[in-house]
Amino acid sequence: MNSLLRRLPPRTLRGRLSLVALTTAALLMAVLTIAFNAVVDRHLQHQAEDELRNRTAAVATTLDTNGRRVRVLETVNDSLLDANVWIYDGTRLLEKPPTASSDSTLTRAADRLAAGGKRVCMTVRAENPPFVLLCSQTVSGDRSTATVVTALDLAPYRNSAQTLLLGSLILDAFMLACTYALTRLAVGRALRPVRTMTDQATQWSAIGSDERFGVEHHPAELTDLGASLDALLDRIRTVLRHEQQLTGELSHELRTPLTRIIIELDWWRARPRSAAETRTTHEVIAEAAQSMRTICDTLLNDARESTHNAPTAPGTTAIAPVLQRLVHNDGPRCQVKTVVDMADPKLEAGIAPALLERIVSPLLTNALRYADSMVTISVRPRPGGVRIAVTDDGPGVAKEFIDDLFQPGHRADRDDGHDGAGLGLPLARRLARAVGGEVSYDPGHTPGARFLVDLPSG
Repeated sequence: MNSLLRRLPPRTLRGRLSLVALTTAALLMAVLTIAFNAVVDRHLQHQAEDELRNRTAAVATTLDTNGRRVRVLETVNDSLLDANVWIYDGTRLLEKPPTASSDSTLTRAADRLAAGGKRVCMTVRAENPPFVLLCSQTVSGDRSTATVVTALDLAPYRNSAQTLLLGSLILDAFMLACTYALTRLAVGRALRPVRTMTDQATQWSAIGSDERFGVEHHPAELTDLGASLDALLDRIRTVLRHEQQLTGELSHELRTPLTRIIIELDWWRARPRSAAETRTTHEVIAEAAQSMRTICDTLLNDARESTHNAPTAPGTTAIAPVLQRLVHNDGPRCQVKTVVDMADPKLEAGIAPALLERIVSPLLTNALRYADSMVTISVRPRPGGVRIAVTDDGPGVAKEFIDDLFQPGHRADRDDGHDGAGLGLPLARRLARAVGGEVSYDPGHTPGARFLVDLPSG
């Protein structure tokens, strides 16, 4: 039963608004119908009473009350005046209608009115006609007093009242049907833009479109809705962009340790190896796997903190061990010499070790890729922090590409024979800015290229 009752109200907003409008209109029309028919009944009652008083006044003109007894004078229209009329001399009945017996319901009611001696009216329920209105009036003379009671059949008045009631009910039903239909039509037309905007928002959110509703040429309510949907679409697009960026950065950063694992496995499978060589291969693979885990944790934590607008937890890292580890992992893969030049071996940066490694690693990878013979990593203190400069003696960065250097997915030359997705430098800058630092390119350095990493001090 409860589930059935829950299903009874309309589920759509249009249906609910139409039901509310229908209920409100029904209550209003019920009040108006009751008030109208009450006024009509009262008016018809007054008309019937006025008719009886006129008859009573006409009958009174035929009475002689100047003597000790009341006398009824004969007139031309005496038969008309005698219809439904009772005449009393005090309480003594002088005349009654020919069709009324002395013990009939109407006669007994007329006797009571005459005994009361007041000018009153009362409705009597009889057999035929079923409802009769009786009115009494006293006619006083010099020496006697007469009472005239007249009767009127209420059937025509009641039929008129019932006809008006039926007509008002039919009109109410018609008006309610029109109200419901017009309300559904109006609400449907009013909600049509909302349905259209919802469908458009669903399509745009699925593909991360740049289309927006804007705030022009819309009613105030739709303007607010459009602004809310635009903000929601912006957030969805931002989430999609972050998801794509995270996927690209993970694939970019995991490529190096995966390459090391593949190279070690290929080298180990090339020919039979000794136990010591096998153990060394296992250590390299374990180190690369741990590096992959660190990369995943670092990037996922950064993405989680960026999503919740939470600052990165501060840390203190000795710079020298991190740089030595990077040089050890990346340097032996090529014939380029790598030199670490530290003004103070005890210099520290105010970030976590894994984050420092992820910031410097793309810069060192690019330097080793494009250098002719040497890469230099210099570390110097600066006010409020430290600066790490990664310098190579390669061809440098083309001037026309400097503006796009830190744009995700941009490479100076995709046919230069080097793999890469153009995500390393943007990732390094984003991670550095997340901890209050910066990664920049020094366009004044020649020959070669120099990238600068500014980080807070530990």
